[in-house]
This record gives sequence, C-alpha cells and structure tokens, in this order.
Amino acid sequence: MRFGLIIPHRHSYLLPSTLSPSCLGVNFFPQNHNNNLNLPFPVRNGKISCCSKSEVLKSDLMEPEAEALVVNKSRTLYSPIEPYSTGNLEVSDVHTLYFEQSGKPDGHPVVFLHGGPGGGTSPNNRRFFDPEFYRIILFDQRGAGKSTPHACLEENTTWDLVNDIEKLREHLKIPEWQVFGGSWGSTLALAYSQSHPDKVTGLVLRGIFLLRKKEIDWFYEGGAAAIYPDAWEEFRDLIPENERGSLVDAYHKRLNSDDMETQYAAARAWTKWEMATAYLLPNNDNIQKAEDDKFSLAFARIENHYFVNKGFFPSDSYLLDNVDKIRHIKTTIVQGRYDVCCPMMSAWDLHKAWPEADLKIVDDAGHSANEPGIAAELVAANEKMKALMG
Repeated sequence: MRFGLIIPHRHSYLLPSTLSPSCLGVNFFPQNHNNNLNLPFPVRNGKISCCSKSEVLKSDLMEPEAEALVVNKSRTLYSPIEPYSTGNLEVSDVHTLYFEQSGKPDGHPVVFLHGGPGGGTSPNNRRFFDPEFYRIILFDQRGAGKSTPHACLEENTTWDLVNDIEKLREHLKIPEWQVFGGSWGSTLALAYSQSHPDKVTGLVLRGIFLLRKKEIDWFYEGGAAAIYPDAWEEFRDLIPENERGSLVDAYHKRLNSDDMETQYAAARAWTKWEMATAYLLPNNDNIQKAEDDKFSLAFARIENHYFVNKGFFPSDSYLLDNVDKIRHIKTTIVQGRYDVCCPMMSAWDLHKAWPEADLKIVDDAGHSANEPGIAAELVAANEKMKALMG
C-alpha cells in the first residue's frame, strides 16, 4: 500500500524524528498545537484498533476502493464556525424542531444526532466535520435545546424521532446523507439507518448505547456505583429507602410531579450523576451543567421517559437483531474503554454482530466526545468517510 502526506497551506507540519518499529507515525499538527491532539498516525492491519493519546492506531486506514488516496491531515477539531442558515420545522401538532446548517452549502450532507435523549446540540458539535467538504446539519430533538415545547414528553418516542429525521431530510431536499451520533445519538442513528438504509451514505457512531435492560441497570440501578460511590450516593439519596427498588421509576415519579420544585430537584440530581461520570477524569465544567435548570429538566425528563419505556423498542435486543439491514453501510464505531455511562460491552456486542464495521477503542478515555482521544478518532472517522466518498 502506498501512502502520501498532504501538506496544507495554512500550517507547517513536521515528520517525527524517530519511527516505532511496530508502526509508522506522523504528527499532523504544528508544534504549538494542543499536544493532547498532536497524535502519531500509525498504520496496522485489522478491524479493531486500540488507541490512546500516545498511540492512535488507524487499522484498515484505506478500504480497497480508496487505497490510492493519500492520508488525510486532520485529527483535530476544526475551528469554530457559525451556521449559514437556521430554521424551525413543525413536525407535529405539538412539536417544532430547531435546525441549523453550517459548512459548505453544496457539500456532502451529514446529520448530527445528539445524545440524551434530551441533551440538545451545541456549537462545538459542528467542529467534528470539515466545513470545506461537509454540509453540516444539526437539530434539537423533540423537547430538547431550542425545540419547542421544552421538555415535553407528549408524542415523544424513538419512532417519532426517526420520522422527524426523515421529515428534516425531505424539507432540506437531501437525497441521502451521512449520519453521526454518540451515546443516545448512536441508538437513534442505528434505529434510523435500520428504518431507512437507502438514505444513509455512512455511519460514525460513538459511545454505543443499545438501550438494553442490562445497560440501564448498570448505570441507574447500582452497577456504576462501584466506580463512583461518592457521586452515586448523591443520586441515590434523593430517593427514600423504601423506593429504591427501581431508581428509574422513583425518579420518573418526581420528574413528572405536579410540583415544579420537585421536578427541578430530581432533574438536577439525575443530570449531575451523568455529568460526573462522563469523563475519564471528572470535568467540573461538565458537572456544572446540572445546575442549569432549563437544561437539566429536559435532559432528565426526556431520558427517564425513554428509559422507563425501554426505548420504545419491541424487544431488548432490537438494534442487534436488525444489523443485517445496515451491514453494507460503511461504519466506524468509536468507544472509550473506560466509558462508565455506556460501557464497552455494548460496543463489543455490536462489533460481534457487525464485524464489518470498523471498531476504534480509545484506551485512555471515558464517555465524552470531547475527550482528546475520542475527538481525534471521530474527526479521523469523518476524514475517512471523505476519502471513501471521493
């Protein structure tokens, strides 16, 4: 296989002074760039890559049809950009969705599916994509972010959201698009692509969440408490001992209380538990999101609503059972090895059912897309999609 290096005009790029005997490494960023993301770019065979900030493996770097293409330069987030258009799309008598477009208006379309459910989008989400190649579409799902009505659970199911994605695609006159989703966004991306495989050009998934009972029990019924007992006690202790047989149900009662202060208190505790566990090293700025009552109310109410209803899936293994519908779609899965929110067992189960997908395991990361190793792999996955699409 032949490899070349693209040298962009904006920066001076350096080759390393030494090469590992097991892999070829190339630093793609200027010396004054964020050192956490100035990663060597090794090449090895195989479909599973384990990587860290010090060694990011890029297995099967080029699929056969893209083998003649050169290695792309970028493994870091792109510069902040503003949308070139925003809008609101009425998707039902109840719900109106906020959406925005940024990047290249005639570029390859990619839709970003945010987490939660209920998390909403943020400006930083645009930065995983090359704005000179991609037409970047972000939208807030029902009840989340800037969509209205806020934190509303009426007509709010997985299948409503799948239909909303199609309505948005049709509204924007997009024949087909790449789909990008992490955490709950990976759940929704799988559900959407399995429903509309002919509309999906590629998938980039992160922090796999299949919304199975064992995943909910792990995070909300005491499993993850073994790793975060301090944060867990604060989450657990909002609920009286006689109601702790199911914390998800107990929180459901409070998040749907007629008393708004009861809702807010439950929302803050629910959100803080997830924010405290989302990074390999606890991130205080992330934890502080729980104090934003507007954010935490939508985040907690909608998440809990979906979890009580088992994701509105007809069976616990629904997404795994329907992998055959999307087996042909080019896909990269990025998973932090120490992800506590969506533990690696789910990414591994998906990999076993779908070995054709490219699994990237980031050895020094937790759950968040904003951790350096995960962010680097997500950008690299989008760069690989660019190469495959020409």
